[in-house]
Amino acid sequence: MEQIAKGIYIEDSYLGVTLGALALTHGTILIDAPPCPEDTRSWRAALRNLGSGVNRLLINLDDHNDRTLGARAMECPVMAHIETATSFQKRSAVFKGQYPESGGDWEHCVGLSGIRWAIPSLTYSERAELYWDEQPLFVEHHPGPTPGATWVVIPGAEVVFVGDLVFPDQPPFLSSADLPVWIESLDLLISAAFRNYLVVSSRGGLVPLETIRMQRRLLKYILKRLTALADRESHPEVTETLIPKLLSEIEFSPDRQDQYQQRLAYGLYHYYTRNFWPNEIIEEE
Repeated sequence: MEQIAKGIYIEDSYLGVTLGALALTHGTILIDAPPCPEDTRSWRAALRNLGSGVNRLLINLDDHNDRTLGARAMECPVMAHIETATSFQKRSAVFKGQYPESGGDWEHCVGLSGIRWAIPSLTYSERAELYWDEQPLFVEHHPGPTPGATWVVIPGAEVVFVGDLVFPDQPPFLSSADLPVWIESLDLLISAAFRNYLVVSSRGGLVPLETIRMQRRLLKYILKRLTALADRESHPEVTETLIPKLLSEIEFSPDRQDQYQQRLAYGLYHYYTRNFWPNEIIEEE
């Protein structure tokens, strides 16, 4: 666990997501949970050493399996955007291995059978203020990666947790994304409003400004290429031709090649189908 500001910690050793823990006077605010059961137990044990108040609240930054599968095991109330909470209504109460080829890290966990989702008991629509210490923190809606994507902003410490907004050294998840809105959220993050902030990505921890700009360029390129395919009325399967170029723009370990290729294949296909491929054509096929 790394302390990045007074009372603010991140943990990047577990599979899936970079976790956050805010040790405050009123208690500990947790940001996301690890997907693998053994990691959840380890994370809970590590949190006992923070020495904050007895209360706990878990904030899920969106509905991705990587950050929500372990939420129930954290044994505390869960807060999320209302869109994130609503997404659980479309799932069975017990996890059944949804989207097994999406390229998520949860696909490499063991012992997931029988896990029940933790439905958020606290929701917000645009912005929530939490007063668990002398200075407030803000839970804000910044869609793009998903409809319910959330940031946790701590102005007093100039720290912002941005979830899946930025993917250093790995391709983004695209199936539930809105690329133009995602780019707008990145524009806000690189604006003067967050100039001096430490930016925490849920896929790699602290990220510098240049990484954020690279993410913006990559998303604009993806949107441009998908739009070009749509202008030619290309079939969704043609989106796979974009994968080699996209992977060449990212530095990653060779053992992740198959996973990241599958992530892009799944995401590009579903994004293109949802945004560019008319439903009537799919029905005819």
